[in-house]
Amino acid sequence: MNNGAWRYDRLLFCTLLTALIALPLVARADTAAEFVSYYQNAYAEGRDLIPGPQIPLDISSIGSRLDLQTVSPEAALSGSAFLSADGAVIKLAGVQGCLSTEPMEFAMISLAGMTATLDEAKAGAGDAFPCHVFAQNPGRPAVRFAECFFVENGAVRSLSEALIRKGLAFAARDRAGRPVFPEYLQAEEAARSERAGIWASDQFAHPNGERYPVNSSTN
Repeated sequence: MNNGAWRYDRLLFCTLLTALIALPLVARADTAAEFVSYYQNAYAEGRDLIPGPQIPLDISSIGSRLDLQTVSPEAALSGSAFLSADGAVIKLAGVQGCLSTEPMEFAMISLAGMTATLDEAKAGAGDAFPCHVFAQNPGRPAVRFAECFFVENGAVRSLSEALIRKGLAFAARDRAGRPVFPEYLQAEEAARSERAGIWASDQFAHPNGERYPVNSSTN
């Protein structure tokens, strides 16, 4: 092979490799399936692999400068995050999934709840729904911290609030223990009082470290 042909083949190889790397993760079905399985299995074992935001989230932006982006979810990754069709991870800013491994099924309930709620949200919006993105961690995959919305019975609902109200997840809290969105704490308290979802169990570990036995004395 002469030098010209060798350079052409190398250029073609590099071009194809660059194009492959640039493809969204979900465009490569095998890789995407492995990625989802890896994150889901880790979550079921009590490890949430989704990192936190690298910068403080400006939660007030959702009321002052709402900027909705259309997101097509592909699969749940944890009780509070999912993979989007463009290969990014969407982490819901207002919700915390269950990570209790005593017993392990609490995490599985939270993960299954995210899957079912995503399906419900997609059903009324042609497999996509709007999300307000607060911030994004760079890297591969990118992690976007957002709140997402869908229409149910003619009313707009928050995906986070729906998960919390069903007892499938909890209201996210900041480092001081305060709810990121106070209204979601109200949804959590309502789910607890009705013993919905995980709250129906005799005992589980709340994400803030406290243990909540559910019995007649706590209702």
